[in-house]
Amino acid sequence: MEKIICGIQQVGIGVRNVAESWKWYKDNFGFDTKIFGAEGVAERMLPYTGGKPQPRYAILVYNLRGGAGFEVWEPRGRELNYVSFEPALGDLGIYACKIKSRNVRAAYAQLGKAEGARLLTEVTKTPDGREHFFLYDPWNNLFEVETDSYVFMDEDKNTGGGNGAVLGVTDMDKSVKFYSTLMDYDKVEYDVTGVQADLNGVPGGQYPLRRVLLSRSKPIEGPLSEVMGTSHIELVQRIPEGFDVPAPRKIYEGRYWGDPGFIHLCFDIRNMEAIRETAESLGHSFVCDGGRDFKMGEADGHFTYVEDPDGTLIEFVETFKVPILKKWGIYLHLEKRDPHKQLPRYMTRALRFLRSK
Repeated sequence: MEKIICGIQQVGIGVRNVAESWKWYKDNFGFDTKIFGAEGVAERMLPYTGGKPQPRYAILVYNLRGGAGFEVWEPRGRELNYVSFEPALGDLGIYACKIKSRNVRAAYAQLGKAEGARLLTEVTKTPDGREHFFLYDPWNNLFEVETDSYVFMDEDKNTGGGNGAVLGVTDMDKSVKFYSTLMDYDKVEYDVTGVQADLNGVPGGQYPLRRVLLSRSKPIEGPLSEVMGTSHIELVQRIPEGFDVPAPRKIYEGRYWGDPGFIHLCFDIRNMEAIRETAESLGHSFVCDGGRDFKMGEADGHFTYVEDPDGTLIEFVETFKVPILKKWGIYLHLEKRDPHKQLPRYMTRALRFLRSK
């Protein structure tokens, strides 16, 4: 059985209020399509929730220009634990979420006027020549908006969906092996070291850094892969030799999964047992396994988690059913479909019926 990585399904974002945060992401990033919304209790993440089930409300939303979604996650019934320091490049965990843009300069002008947004940089160029900039949302989550031409539905938006993430690591070679072997991000787009001008203004950008951008050499495949599209992962390691550079800190140290910030990076996959075998061969057994009976609102599937070499939570989801028009009993059923083939476009484009007006 062959493992299939269909794409980055979503980035999990812990928030204090789902409705408030989603409105901002909808109005400013174009994430206006809600796949599901569900109240419940997180019973299967006990190693990361203080050993006991935690109430929560979560929604999964997409921008149908194409790209990864956001799983916006609101813990309930407990006090939230906020990060106690300002994370900087090279700190361990998900440091920033990447966002696709067809026109970075137009997005820069638009987001510069967004209520609560804080631009950290001007429009500059990445080491591989794409225009990009960084900004905080109103809750101090860092986003990198970057040029990307991928389109699922050609909507009139300056930004598309998620395009991957920036992750802090301590051992670049070990992390490159992990992401290239388990998730098939095997193509090095750039590998640069030093203090880099395009990061001027981003916390930690003053440090010497090694940055490796990974993408996939294989074309996208799988039932929902056209919705998610292409993506990449940028790994960042601080280089302390000869400089006064602080040791990296874990962004989620001493906090629960679901607390405010980027809580996980989730991959849509087929053939979970093949994923398990590959993870175990790397010494990264599943740390949580939700089983094949898990339901999230009207959607269902099988979810699991591993930790990357620095403890960052990586989720895998094998989706079995997605609601389209649930009041009429219309769903996308995926379990028995060819795991390599994309769904016909008339099916995936039906997701537009879930758009919030």
